[in-house]
Amino acid sequence: MVGRFWAWALLGPALLSTHAAAADADNLLLALKRARTLAVRGQAQVTVNFPPRNSPTRLAAQLPAVAVRPGLLERAFTVAQAGTAQVAGRATVRYDLTPRNPDAPRWTLWIDTAWNLPLAYEERRSDGELARRAVFVKVNSTLARVSRPVPAAPAGLRAALLRAMPGVRLPAGFVPVAVTRQGDRWNVALSDGVNVLALVAAARGVEAAPGVVSRPVEGGFVWLVGNLPQRALEAALAGVRGLRPAALGTFVTPADSNP
Repeated sequence: MVGRFWAWALLGPALLSTHAAAADADNLLLALKRARTLAVRGQAQVTVNFPPRNSPTRLAAQLPAVAVRPGLLERAFTVAQAGTAQVAGRATVRYDLTPRNPDAPRWTLWIDTAWNLPLAYEERRSDGELARRAVFVKVNSTLARVSRPVPAAPAGLRAALLRAMPGVRLPAGFVPVAVTRQGDRWNVALSDGVNVLALVAAARGVEAAPGVVSRPVEGGFVWLVGNLPQRALEAALAGVRGLRPAALGTFVTPADSNP
């Protein structure tokens, strides 16, 4: 009996911590699910430092949408509630999303406590540098109805991708979720639940830049574009032996025209 008591004494804090983390993830995912059908409008300040641009900050009537995939997010991130804050004069709860892949960007979201909808978010690179931030400075008093479905990743897409690009090594936590095609360029979206990479097969290469890696292989060029360190992008493509993009043909979906 004494041994059992000490076992529970040692395990108890860990079990409570695990339960709290699961509850935090559930609460956040409920808010993000709600954001697929309802949205806050007003005036938001949006700053995008990746990809680099001449004018990184602009004003918008809403937060730019982020395609969150709950199942992937729960596997690739730990979620923790991190206090409260005022955003646009409203009470919010802060959630920190820490990736299990140390190279992936981490996220912070501020969820309105009354509306249960995001009022702000930011993305930071693995080195802590700000990649993107969107925050309301003022909000309208009523919510807007929206439709932001996130289609499920097609069954069999991963196997097809490995046939189309033999030797590719997907960064930890990322899985293929969609395929689009523009002429001779095939674009495979990779997601870890919130971060997205573009894996491209094309007839021509692209100039290397921060967040962009391209290399020639048999059958054309392969690119990987996204907010990961260059070494991580390069490692993903280093083993690619050739391109057979026709293996992806049955998974092609029309390009999304919704901003």
